[in-house]
Formats: sequence, structure tokens, C-alpha cells
Amino acid sequence: MCTQRLFGGTVDRPARILVVDDDPTLRLLIQLGLEQAGFEVTAVSSGKRALAETTPPDAVVVDLMMPGMDGVELCRQLRAHPVFHETRIVVASAKAYETDRRAALAAGADVYRTKPVNLPELSDTLMRLIEDRIDVGFWGVRGTLPAPSKAAIRYGGNTSCVTVELPRGQRFIFDAGSGIRALGGHLMATGTRHAGAILITHPHWDHLNALPFFAPLYVPGNQYQICGPAQPGARMRDLVAAQMDGRFFPITPLEFGADITYTDLREGKYRILDTEVATILLMHPGTCLGYKLTYGGRSVAYITDQELGQPDLPGHSQSYVDNLVRFLHGVDLLITDTTYTDAEYPSKVGWGHSSVSQVARLAHRASVKTLCIAHHDPSQTDDDIDAKLADCRAALSLLDSKVTALAPAEGDLMRI
Repeated sequence: MCTQRLFGGTVDRPARILVVDDDPTLRLLIQLGLEQAGFEVTAVSSGKRALAETTPPDAVVVDLMMPGMDGVELCRQLRAHPVFHETRIVVASAKAYETDRRAALAAGADVYRTKPVNLPELSDTLMRLIEDRIDVGFWGVRGTLPAPSKAAIRYGGNTSCVTVELPRGQRFIFDAGSGIRALGGHLMATGTRHAGAILITHPHWDHLNALPFFAPLYVPGNQYQICGPAQPGARMRDLVAAQMDGRFFPITPLEFGADITYTDLREGKYRILDTEVATILLMHPGTCLGYKLTYGGRSVAYITDQELGQPDLPGHSQSYVDNLVRFLHGVDLLITDTTYTDAEYPSKVGWGHSSVSQVARLAHRASVKTLCIAHHDPSQTDDDIDAKLADCRAALSLLDSKVTALAPAEGDLMRI
């Protein structure tokens, strides 16, 4: 049963959906599909009948091309109607034009989807909107190199790629390690057009090299913004093109079919996909950025690669650590580089990565709610990562910390 969550709790009843579509076949198809997914569904053929409803639904699915009152006007009237003040609106239309998408969103729609409707995706979209949910997906948690082996089954062997999807459909992809290939396959399987922002921390291979294998970039109609730190003498556009120049990879960016834009970022604050994104320079060879995304009073930080160091070893910068603590203060979810065990770190000083106890102290000082250790060394087995997580939890316990520590595996989904 699809239950509605309100203010952190749940209401033990099916979420109510109102479907408005003048096509009787499509209307019935959507109704049956959503009912099968556990929703309570009412279906009507016109905007006039929709506005006559006296019980407020949790969400409305609206067609655009309807006689009498089209979907854009219905969105406007729903937004102005006191009964529908808190109702979420999803437009599902055969019109794939950007002009119509913008008009619907300007009129009050939360999400715009094109037909044919992918019912599982529509169900997930509706629940994310109703619950005001942030979904965080892990597609690769290794660092440096992929680690395919029998000893790397539970956590997976792909390199860094994490997604953050907001209730209104904004999709952020952090890094383009080898995990982005599976993400692309997942998105292609939905059969719908895609848009999003790809936020690259830095251009080292395990964070950028798999970008050419992200299939949605080759599909006309998709829209992606590729963002990241420029390097000396090279913009983000140049960095992508350099690894796809026909010598190192047989396909060039000229063969991308999607609408691609490039944005060079520095340390600061930005609006990306109409969302607040803050960046911070990280202690790592070259120019490397960490990200903090804030939505609806909640925040997710993605901080990799970076070296926290420790005072008794060379290269430690206390001012850097203090600045990072301020940047991360109070975040709900911190995903960060925890490449080494404490025993390994002294022989890896200056390599640009952190160890377990260093990360635990950072999360505790920053009052992070949940810490996700990631970017594991390719030589580490699943059992080694289990041990790192146990060590991290022990270090937090010694600090009498309230931080919850997790070690996400490839394929995991977290919701905040």
C-alpha cells in the first residue's frame, strides 16, 4: 500500500490520486496501473469535473490537450483553489515541447512527464512528491580503479557515482566513475526523456572517465548540464573533450545527441536546477570540489576526494579541517572519502585521501546526522569495508557522538 508521510510520520491510508484525462483508454490505463501500485484513484474526463471534487487528493495527474479547459489552465485553477492548496500536480502529456513544459510548470505543475506513461516511474514520482522525499542512490562506491572480484560482491566494484533526486524530479549525478554506466542503463529502461546535472568533483579518471558510457547523453531530447572545476588551462568542456578526442576514445562529444551545457565552478554558492548548491575546495592534487545540496531544510554533502590528515604527520592543515567542519555543519547526509584504515594511512600521507578515524572526527565535529563512508581502496575486500565501518562506529562511540555511520553498497537507495 502506498501510504502518505506527513511531517516525518506516516498516515496509514492509501495516497489519494486524481487522474484527469479526456482519453478514456489512457485514463483507465493510468487508473488501473496506479491502483495496482496501491493508490486510491479517482479518474475524471475534464478539468471542470476535477475542480468539483470536494475531498482533496494528495496528487493530481493532468493531461494537457483537453477540450473546454486545457491542462495548463487546470493547473492554474488547481493552484488557486483552497481545496487543492497542498495537492501535488504531475502533468502527463504527449506534447514533448519545451514551451509546453515551461508553461505547465509556470502554471503550478510540480513535474512534467511525457506520454506514453511509464507507470512504475509515475508511481515513484507521485510518492516522492507526496512524501517530499529526497532519494540518494549509490551506483559506485570504490575509488581509484574498478575492483571486480569475488571479494567485492556485496559492496560492488564500480567507481564513484551517486545520484540525488529531489521531489520535483531534479536529478543530480555526482561524479562519472564506472557506476554511471549502470545508472544510464537504468534511466534508458524507463523509456522517457531525461534531464539533470552531472557534478564532477575533479577530472581524475575514476571520477570522469566513464562519462562517455552514460547512454542518455546520446539521446536527442535529453538535457544535461555538466558542471565541475576548471583546471589550469582547461575548462570543463575541454576536460570532457580531451578524453574523447578520437584517440583515447573512438566517439567524440560531437556525437552527443542530448542538449549538453557546460558550467565551470569555483568555491561558492550556485543555483543549479533551481536548487541551492554550495561548493568547497578540497585538499587533493589538482583543483577538486566538494558539494553540498540543500532542499526543503535538508542537505546532502558529497565530499570526495580529500585528505584530512592528522596533526602528528606532515601536510596537515588545521585551518582546512576547520573550514570543512563549518561547511558541513548539521548536514543530514555526508558521503565522504574514507579510503584508508588508520593503519594504512601513515604510508599514504600526501596521496589525497582520508582514513577512518579522521572521517569520524570530522563528522562528529560537524554534527552530521548520517555519515556514509565511500571511495574504498580497490585492494579492500567486502570484509575489509565491514571492518572499516566497525572501526568508524567504534571511533564515534569513543567520541560519544550522535552520528550514525553507514557503508552504502552499490545499488543501495537511501531516503531522507
